[in-house]
Formats: sequence, structure tokens, C-alpha cells
Amino acid sequence: MNGWMSGRQDNGANFGDDELRMIPRWAMIGAVLVFATMQWVFHYVMPHHKHEVLALRLMMSYTWGALWASYVLLIGYVSRDTQRRGMSPALWMLVCMILPGGIGAVVYFLLRQPELSRCPHCASSIASSYNFCPQCQFQTAPVCGICHRGVRITDVFCTQCGHDLASDGAPSRLRVYSDGD
Repeated sequence: MNGWMSGRQDNGANFGDDELRMIPRWAMIGAVLVFATMQWVFHYVMPHHKHEVLALRLMMSYTWGALWASYVLLIGYVSRDTQRRGMSPALWMLVCMILPGGIGAVVYFLLRQPELSRCPHCASSIASSYNFCPQCQFQTAPVCGICHRGVRITDVFCTQCGHDLASDGAPSRLRVYSDGD
């Protein structure tokens, strides 16, 4: 973590903050430079002989500057998010830059892979939806002992086959909670 974030507690309420922290520093610097460049273009490069259009010029410079700066931040986010999901960053950054009007980013968000996590036992990368690690068979989520479908940790009975989950030999960290516990 960065020094300015070290005092913050990590809880579910900070999920959006964690997503924003994924934006790399180069994208933040690039966004500031793009915004400043748009101000320079609208105020110094374009002719401005009529002072009555100053309000329109200000509005357009801020709007276009914010639009392009947001696009640079989006490309930076995609570069980090693809790495987190085990996808090709160069390919998806190229798709986001080439397809016009943000269509590349929409395509990315529609087609991106599920987020990868680490197996607590062998530290191999696994999809978050896996109930067992494919490398070491470590159970990462609670499952029914009969039909082997995923269940919630608070379920007493399997929602698919009706099996009593308390009778399964689930690990204590994944054991089903009931009123008797």
C-alpha cells in the first residue's frame, strides 16, 4: 500500500476506492497532461477574437479536457485490470484505443474474464468461482457432500438435492452454521 493509504482500514465499504487505486500513476499523469493540453488548445491555439464566446470556450475546454482525461484513466484501469484477471494487457489497451467512442472499453467490460484469486494452500491462481483448487484439491468454498454443488456457508440444507449439510465432513472453516452451534 502507498504511504498515504496505510492508515485506512480495509473493509467492504472501500471496494470502489480499491478499484480506483488500481489506476496506475502513468495514467494519472497522462490524464493531467491531456487535460492541460486541451486547455492550451482551446485558449491559445484556436483563435479567440470575440470575447462574448469566452463562456462557451471555457465550457468546451473543460468538457473536452475531462472527456479525454477520463479516457486516459480508463485505459490505465484496463491495463491493470487485465493483469489481475490473467488477460493480455497490450491487446485490450489496443482494442480500447482503436475502437472509437469508448466502444472498446464496453467490449472489454462485457468480455473480461472472472477475477483470479490465490489458493490458500498451494498459492496457484484459480478463478474465484472454483469450489476446489485444481492443483491440490483444497476446498475453497462450501459444497454439498452429495451433489457437489456450491452452497452458501449459512445453508443448513442443499438447495439442489435437499441433503443435510451439517452431516457433511466439511472443514471447520467452511462448516455450515445451524441453530445448534
